[in-house]
Amino acid sequence: MKKKIGITGQAGFVGNHLYTTLSLDESVSLVPFERAFFTDSVKLEEFVAQCDVIVHLAAMNRHEDPKVIYDTNLELVSKLLQACTNQDVRPHILFSSSSQEERDNLYGKSKKEGKQLFMDWAAKNGGEFTSLTIPNVFGPFGKPNYNSVVATFCHKVARNEEPTIINDGEVGLIYINELVQIFIDAMNQKAKATNIGINSNKVDIAPTYTKKVSEILSLLFDYKKNYMENGVFPNLEDAFEKALFNTFRCYVPESHYPVKYTKHTDNRGSFVEIARTQTSGQFSYSTTVPGITRGNHFHTRKAERFAVISGKALIQLRKIGTDKVIDYYLDGNEPAYVDMPIWYTHNIKNIGEEELITLFWINEPYDPEDADTYFENV
Repeated sequence: MKKKIGITGQAGFVGNHLYTTLSLDESVSLVPFERAFFTDSVKLEEFVAQCDVIVHLAAMNRHEDPKVIYDTNLELVSKLLQACTNQDVRPHILFSSSSQEERDNLYGKSKKEGKQLFMDWAAKNGGEFTSLTIPNVFGPFGKPNYNSVVATFCHKVARNEEPTIINDGEVGLIYINELVQIFIDAMNQKAKATNIGINSNKVDIAPTYTKKVSEILSLLFDYKKNYMENGVFPNLEDAFEKALFNTFRCYVPESHYPVKYTKHTDNRGSFVEIARTQTSGQFSYSTTVPGITRGNHFHTRKAERFAVISGKALIQLRKIGTDKVIDYYLDGNEPAYVDMPIWYTHNIKNIGEEELITLFWINEPYDPEDADTYFENV
């Protein structure tokens, strides 16, 4: 039987990544959630009644009045617990807390008191509760000037805006993919936890990386110069730098592609350099007959380049969980490439009358045991 999981705040940064990752697991059935459920007790009760697990991520992080943050966050917890009580259900509830709960501010206070409400409910009703204390999170699709300094810097650097370092201190960070796995482990009771009460557990998540703000910004400027301006892939052996690069790529404006190659022609024919890298990887090519489409899949960690050198092609991309399709038209008479961001399903179609020749580079050789390739039509 599939485990039914609901995520409050599923449209947010962490919630969206958790939702899309769980959607790849055939043993899971996701119960959709909408923010409006918190103002509709019937819908909220229908939601909790369906769930074996509820991940409570919905929260207010910023407001000009800290008291509004405090009141809102406690109200969301209270409404969720009241719905469980009304329906007499005891789902395993996972709560996204913050290291701010140890600080003297109303946001941290809302997290600390919200956690206590969940603990009291679990103790009184025999429910199961897990609190996860989360450090600073970064990754693709974070909202600039809201989710993290990494999101803000990526957005600004990719658009030729000037980022500002306010305090060049060290920042403890965790990559979103790593955080999602910890949530999944906690759901499956594999995460290391300390007991904090009857049927209650606490998971303190340590940062995976500690970096100075200026160090992060320096890497992003390197990506801007080498990758965006010169098409050079950086070395992706270091786990943090690969995570940061994949994050940065998702902020590259759509208008950046397709990028035309420099074509050198003489009486022998022509020469085009396809990709220059500071990393390892796999180069390959394909021929495609007219009318045929290849691909319709996405990756969660791989960096990939499609380079059309002969024929006419339509390359399409769509971010998972959205409807917007991005179309790029390429012609081998002016060789060009498009790079595939992670979590974007993509394909390539021969729209010409001649054979299409495409060269591909991907940063890791294909491994059928760990393909990181998920099929979904654009």
